[in-house]
Amino acid sequence: MSETILAIDIGSTKICAIIAEIEDSKVNIQGHGIAKSQGIKKGAITNIELASKAIKKAIADAKRIAGSNLTSATVSISNAYAKSLNSTGVVNIPHKDISIKEINRVMQTALYNANVPNEYEVIHVLPYNFRVDDQDFIEDPFGMNASRMEVDVNIIMTQKSNLSNLKKAIRSAGVEISGIVLSGYASAIATMDEDEKELGVAVIDLGGQTSNLVIHTGNSIRYNDFLGVGSNHITNDLSMALHTPLQIAENVKIRHGNLIETSNEVIELPIIGDEENRNNVSLEIVHSVIFSRVEEALMILVSSLEKSALKEQIGAGIILT
Repeated sequence: MSETILAIDIGSTKICAIIAEIEDSKVNIQGHGIAKSQGIKKGAITNIELASKAIKKAIADAKRIAGSNLTSATVSISNAYAKSLNSTGVVNIPHKDISIKEINRVMQTALYNANVPNEYEVIHVLPYNFRVDDQDFIEDPFGMNASRMEVDVNIIMTQKSNLSNLKKAIRSAGVEISGIVLSGYASAIATMDEDEKELGVAVIDLGGQTSNLVIHTGNSIRYNDFLGVGSNHITNDLSMALHTPLQIAENVKIRHGNLIETSNEVIELPIIGDEENRNNVSLEIVHSVIFSRVEEALMILVSSLEKSALKEQIGAGIILT
């Protein structure tokens, strides 16, 4: 049986909407829409009216292409205002056979035991380890025989105020929210293969103003973080260093942002506030500016990986999206 869904990704530089038909785990994209972000800064709504207009445009384009009129959507949210904590749940199994009911019960117990701050709302409860009696690291306890079951979970939550503003902007665009997903979690699911899941992997979703990091080990997401650096920072640095408009700096980044080898080639660029004159710039300077910002971003990443205490468990390395 097929299902048609609308998904919306709320980014700081662009908003993407996609309509797809899902049948037998296969995805058939029917329509998409992209709009420049407005009223959104570093993953948070700063102006509901402007954000709603941008969201509405992206949705309208996707509906027009797909010929669909869906009124509910799954929405991804930034890691910027999300945090996570670990918790454990334990239940006895009265009839010895573990059913879906017992699995749900132990998950609810783990959530109940967690110290979730009042200003946060839970969006994901992700199990990463089940224990059945004395047996550890059970992938799926369903159908097993046991008298006791435990679960370790990673609980992902986001600020209620930020989520409320996002819901208002989405509803003002004429769509109800059917589900919320952490954007870094969605990126990980979309990009990991089975070997990477098994070995452990860090997924970095590089955005315009921000980047998201999630670490997948032990059959689930174990860690998520928000990195306050994105590709727009490189553009800003180039604009200032080369004294050229932002759009020109963006083009320079895309066309000449190759750090593999240096070059003495010179390019001609317009000067900010002086359209009649142009400036000759060596690509060596361009590469130096980009290198410095990328190096800083990597240092922030290394610091976050160290903080996670899971660096030794990412045997498959890093996925960059």
